[in-house]
Amino acid sequence: MARLALVPLALAYIAIVRVRATAYRRGVLRAKRLVVPTVAVGNLSVGGTGKTPLAAWIARRYVGQGRTPGILLRGYGADEPLVHRRLVPEGVVVAHPDRVAGAAQARAAGADILVLDDAFQLLSVVRDLNIAVVSAESVEGSRWPLPAGPWREGWDALARADVIVVTRKRASAAAADALARRLEQRRADTLVCVAHLAVGQLEGMQSGTRHELPVLAGRRVLAAAGIADPETFATQLRGLGAIVQLQAYQDHHPYAEADLTGLVRGSAGADYVVVTEKDAVKLRGRWPGDMPEPLVAGLAVQWERNGPMLEHALDAVPRWNRP
Repeated sequence: MARLALVPLALAYIAIVRVRATAYRRGVLRAKRLVVPTVAVGNLSVGGTGKTPLAAWIARRYVGQGRTPGILLRGYGADEPLVHRRLVPEGVVVAHPDRVAGAAQARAAGADILVLDDAFQLLSVVRDLNIAVVSAESVEGSRWPLPAGPWREGWDALARADVIVVTRKRASAAAADALARRLEQRRADTLVCVAHLAVGQLEGMQSGTRHELPVLAGRRVLAAAGIADPETFATQLRGLGAIVQLQAYQDHHPYAEADLTGLVRGSAGADYVVVTEKDAVKLRGRWPGDMPEPLVAGLAVQWERNGPMLEHALDAVPRWNRP
């Protein structure tokens, strides 16, 4: 019943989105070019698709080529800039609601390539490569647009994408590949890739000490996750053989002292406390020193389809010649 009450708002929302997209496509509204070459990463639905790990992977790849990526975020949710600074310490991370102003800040700090996180709907900015992320898990749920469901835009918006990346966390490889094939049929001129976002490393939250993934097998794990889809995080840990008790919070949860106290108390019955990278940036330095430190589960981007072709597309983004 609650969703039905939101249907009129959802229909109005999607109508406005389509009118806006049409205005940019026809030149009624004009996009601005940023100061340096730009790669945009975004999605059609809210939360949990894996755009942030993908944006960080892209930025790290540019670092490996001797470039200085500027990672631009809208500035909503203080945890994501902190995550990017941990994942890409060589990059320039700027959180600003105005991406044009943010781009100028990044350039002034030395950035020579921009990676825009959560920018598929940012039609006001010209991009040299536009990447849309579609979660293989998201197609299983509601198809309603905001606010009745999780969708910002419909499938027709993928016409703007140069590259579509299908991500999977708990979905099977076969399901992700089938979705990729369907998207290829709809968008024959668009590169479609598949990436498995799997737990790739475990490290101590305070010490940074690396642990082998099998350390969780058969162990009792208290998993704390303030992300868009906490259950998927628990599923990933169970895939490593862990016996998981999930403590789920809302996305971007700030972790009050009462939350921290509850986690510490709950850890007494667990062999390990495991948190996401997004949660670790808010808990690091606050965990009691006389308690075993939590482990941070870092996601690895494992390409299952057309990864080399995406790398070629990234390499084709022009280099910026400093004035």
